[in-house]
Amino acid sequence: MYEIIGSPTSRAFRVMWMLEELGEPYKVQKEQPRSDAVKALNPSGKIPVFIDGDAVITDSTAIMTYLADKHGALTFPAGTIERAKQDALTHCILDEIDAVLWTAARHTFVLPKEKRVAEIKDPLMWEYARNITRLMEQMEGPYLMGETFTLADIILAHCGSWARAAGFPSDNERFVEYIKACRARPAFQKLTGK
Repeated sequence: MYEIIGSPTSRAFRVMWMLEELGEPYKVQKEQPRSDAVKALNPSGKIPVFIDGDAVITDSTAIMTYLADKHGALTFPAGTIERAKQDALTHCILDEIDAVLWTAARHTFVLPKEKRVAEIKDPLMWEYARNITRLMEQMEGPYLMGETFTLADIILAHCGSWARAAGFPSDNERFVEYIKACRARPAFQKLTGK
């Protein structure tokens, strides 16, 4: 059985959602970032930490890519043009959406108070909205890769929920509908109980 170490309110949620989509059993050891249990497996103290037998994997996207490849689901096969496009979208989301939200979080509660720059949130909100609009303009179906739901969708939908909780704008109608479609999936519903 797979094990996830981390908090369900963190990026560990992405891995949990992925495992629900795959129908694979797992258990969660609830830990916060930088706890002793986390640092014993990941010196950076970041979560999630994923355990498969004796193997330890860190970083939610690396974990999800591993699981998608291992189970042949929620991804296109390595070496295909579709996989290259999926990977490009995934990296775009990480660079232009996730990183923007993470910067805002760092300057809201992660960094020591004397290192935070409160004024940074306004330009980050503008950048987030612009980047969401560009992503939605590229989308050619109900999901990022058309009709196929992939790990990139899990990451983007998770970012959408994170952004909403952080007070970021969500007035892009196509993005709102996209998030609704992702959250309507049975695996998400099972995980959240909604």
